[in-house]
Amino acid sequence: MSSESASIDSAASNSEISDFEKLRNAREIIKLESRTLAQLADRLDQSFCDAVNLLCQCRGSVIVSGMGKAGLVGQKIMATLASTGTRAHCLHPAEAVHGDLGRVRRDDLVLMLSQSGETEEVVRLLPMLADARIPVVAITANSESTLGRAATVVIELGRLEEAGTLRLAPSTSTTAMLALGDALALVASQMRGFRREDFARFHPGGSLGQRLSRVEQLMRGLDCCRVAEQNNTVREVLVNVSLPGRRTGAIMLVDDDGKLSGIFTDSDLARLFEQRRDPQLDIPISSVMTVDPLSALLGTLVTDAVDTMARRKISELPVVDASGRPVGLIDITDVVGLMPKEDQLVEDGFNAAVDTPCRVFPQPKADSEEAA
Repeated sequence: MSSESASIDSAASNSEISDFEKLRNAREIIKLESRTLAQLADRLDQSFCDAVNLLCQCRGSVIVSGMGKAGLVGQKIMATLASTGTRAHCLHPAEAVHGDLGRVRRDDLVLMLSQSGETEEVVRLLPMLADARIPVVAITANSESTLGRAATVVIELGRLEEAGTLRLAPSTSTTAMLALGDALALVASQMRGFRREDFARFHPGGSLGQRLSRVEQLMRGLDCCRVAEQNNTVREVLVNVSLPGRRTGAIMLVDDDGKLSGIFTDSDLARLFEQRRDPQLDIPISSVMTVDPLSALLGTLVTDAVDTMARRKISELPVVDASGRPVGLIDITDVVGLMPKEDQLVEDGFNAAVDTPCRVFPQPKADSEEAA
């Protein structure tokens, strides 16, 4: 039997392990990486503070660079930086010396990732960055490596044991780099005063973008809502505010000044019939409506509106302007995909019978107010 055939047979036999062994090995890999992260967190020192200060002082962009797996981790770190308020781009070390170095400007900062600190493509790039006086923050295992000595600030990983039976594939080291990158990005974001509103501007798509948008972007406008005066009878209201096509399950009632005074839902109507209260169809709807209903001011974040609907178990939420006049309505069918899970509500300390008075969401502060 040839050595090549023997190698293949050996690999095949090694792959025939039990499910118990598969799970044990997988758990050991995850436990090793988690222990490494815990130790790394305990070892963080002033160098981390110096690095995050440089990030916040950077007037240009943070250029993230690294080869191989470190470079792939760098792409994720770059994306996290960019989405949390720090301008960032990636630079491939090998491509940098073939023209891409022109992307780097004098007011930029380079975040360089290399476990060994001796990667050929990275080391070759360092003198050029030094000549351009570009500050370098290095994430590497040894501050005495070539990268470590050339860097402005070094966040040292220390000696790390890679996971798996061979202990060769970048695993623990890349996990540590990724965690440090997240820490840098999120602490810098906090230092910059980055807010949920800012996060929403960078994430307009998908369910996350919807949750972080304003209620006026998701509500049904008045032309799609049923609005009536509170002095009309129930019967008159039902006849006069009918709408063609798909409608909401609620009627918003207003007083003589046009301000929201109550709400009457399909469930309220059903209860009148179930309790044989037919005569009440001909009395003012103000007598049977829900007085002073929950509402959201224009400018309220959708996430706040949706969370309140879930906690208070309501299906419709009127949206009002600063004077209390209705301008639209959020229907549960429009936001059902954004509703928090029941176990999350319990985790947050809420249940189905929340009695805390909460009538109108607070008006969002202007940027100038928050700055003050």
